Parts: sequence; structure tokens; C-alpha cells
Amino acid sequence: MAVCVEEQRLCLPAAGCPGPSGGPAAACGMTRLLGGTLERVCKAVLLLCLLHFLVAVILYFDVYAQHLAFFSRFSARGPARALHPAASSSTNCSRPNTTAPSSGLPEAPSARPGPTAPALPPCPDSPPGLVGRLLIEFTSPMPLERVQRENPGVLLGGRYVPPDCTPAQTVAVIIPFRHREHHLRYWLHYLHPILRRQRLRYGVYVINQHGEDTFNRAKLLNVGFLEALKEDATYDCFIFSDVDLVPMDDRNLYRCGDQPRHFAIAMDKFGFRLPYAGYFGGVSGLSKAQFLRINGFPNEYWGWGGEDDDIFNRISLTGMKISRPDIRIGRYRMIKHDRDKHNEPNPQRFTKIQNTKLTMKRDGIGSVRYQVLEVSRQPLFTNITVDIGRPPSWPPRG
Repeated sequence: MAVCVEEQRLCLPAAGCPGPSGGPAAACGMTRLLGGTLERVCKAVLLLCLLHFLVAVILYFDVYAQHLAFFSRFSARGPARALHPAASSSTNCSRPNTTAPSSGLPEAPSARPGPTAPALPPCPDSPPGLVGRLLIEFTSPMPLERVQRENPGVLLGGRYVPPDCTPAQTVAVIIPFRHREHHLRYWLHYLHPILRRQRLRYGVYVINQHGEDTFNRAKLLNVGFLEALKEDATYDCFIFSDVDLVPMDDRNLYRCGDQPRHFAIAMDKFGFRLPYAGYFGGVSGLSKAQFLRINGFPNEYWGWGGEDDDIFNRISLTGMKISRPDIRIGRYRMIKHDRDKHNEPNPQRFTKIQNTKLTMKRDGIGSVRYQVLEVSRQPLFTNITVDIGRPPSWPPRG
């Protein structure tokens, strides 16, 4: 082997190194070449090791950050709500009565308990997707299958929950009914999109009077109040609507407030005017507390007329006042029809209205008697057929 001194350019022979006869310059050059190559290889290996170490550190911190974000989401999640539709359902508010395709069905429960759904923000007081004035017409055919296709987010029984916010109230819409299937299809066609755009959590209940005895609208509304609460005790707002009345403006919000609400204040039937100051017919709304405060509605108004004036008296006698929307917003179209059979004007209605103060404590939600014959949950509403009896052959005392 040779020992090379770089500064003096000398190659000194050592033990085992060839002497001058072996070419000292050639041996020294070969040694320098091998040493330089080995040094470069070592540096390359060192750089590769350093690069591998840096990649490993980066991957470690990335995975750690992902795990930290994953577990932090569980602490921010609130309890899941019952009766929540699939999150993929959405509402297209560009047209008054159309929606984007959606399954409309709640997600199937998983085999093992999973994380709860994230808490949704409160629904806005002024929903952003409202259209305003609507074109309402009753000339086009309206099969129930079409109405069902238009409202994929409505669950069985006519229940709906907004997928993107939490409403402040749970609303039961009560419809007194008999032999009005044609009107009901139009009502469902227009009202479901309106109620959904209003971001309501609601259910629709059609209270069908069995038989052909004299019709009793107010008693059916009492039945609807009780039966809706049997299905869902969280209902705290009740909208009572005739099946032949459709709002012409979706800014007429079907909600309950501090005072009982009268919605249908300007019907085309009355020239879009309030017929008289005490009118409370057509469509009205009361909170659960307000309804119980007036002992519900009267049960003794058989036939047409008078019950809405009795309800107005009950509200006034309990110290409450009627709330109404702006007359430009509270406009309604009525489906034209002949007067129903067995719903003739009640000849006793004027006498009964004068005696509301005497009768309201004994005649109301606490005294209603009926028998449920059938409960049928349809795709767009819940039908409850009831036997409410028949009118007495003589007027009751009081």
C-alpha cells in the first residue's frame, strides 16, 4: 500500500506497496479514484437516509393530525333527531311546486351504534327560499301519484323535517274532511311545497267524518288535536285548515305566535277582503297552550256556520287577541264547489254564538266524545276516520 502526501505530490511506498518499479504515479491515481468514488457513494447513501427520515416524519405528523381531527369531531356532535329524513334530500325553490330528486326516506339504522348526527343550526325566521306571490289554479288534473313525485322528501303519514336546520316549533296541520278527495289532491299539491319552503317540521292529518250524518267541523278539529298529540306529543302548534282553501303567497307563514293567528283574511270568495272584524274562519292557528286555554272548540255546532264565531268569542273572553298577516299576503283561493249534503246551515248558530260565555267551560276539548274507526298513514297525509255521533234531536240546555 502507498501513503500519498497531497501537498508534495509524492507517493511513498509502504509495506506491501509496489516500489518505484510498480509505477508509483499510477498506483497513487487509482487509490485517489477509488477513495473519491467511495466518498460520493457514502454521501449519496447518507442523503437517501436523511430524505427517508424526513418523509417518515412528515407522514407521521400528517397521520397524527388526521386522527386528532377525526376524534375532535365526536366532541362537537349533538344528539340525533327523531324522524329526520335523509341528508341528501334537497329543495329546489326556483319553482313553487317542484323539488330536486331525493329518496325521501330515513336512513336505515346501522347494526352497531355509531356517532350521533351533527347538531343543525336553528331555522331562520325568514326562510330564504320563499317565492312570494303564487299562481294558483284548479283546472289541471291532479293525480295523487303526481303529487307524491313532487314531494319526495315528505315521509309516510305526511311528516316532514327540514334537512338543514332545526325548526322552533312542531306543527300539526288538521283538516276536517268528508267526500272531498278532489279538493284534497289540490291542497296537497300546493301546500306541501309551501310548508317545506317555510322550513317547518310538520305533519298533515285528515280527520274524516264517518257516515252521512250532519257534518260537524269544530268537533272534527278537536278530534284532530287529540289524535295528533297521541302520535307525537311534541306538537306545540296547530293549524286548522279547510280543504278547499289554498294560500296565494308562501310568505304567509304557518306558525304559531304569542296570540292566536288567523291566516285566511282575504279570500277570493269575499273579494279579497275580511268579511267582518270578528271573522275567524277558513284557516287559523293556535299554540297548544292557547287551544287548551279556550277549552278547544265547541262540539255542538252541527251543520254549516257559527263555530268560527264561537271560537272568536272564546279567544276574546280569555283575554287574547287575533293576529293577522298583511292583507296582501293573507290572500286565498277557494276551490269552487256546491254545498255539501248534510251540511246545511245551522239554524241554532246565532243563539249559540250569543251564549259562548255560558257554554265554553262545559263544551270543548274536555267533553268531546268520538270513536276512532281507522288510522291510515298515506304517503302525503295521515287519514283518521272517526265516528263523532249524530246531532241531538232537541237543542241542549244552556
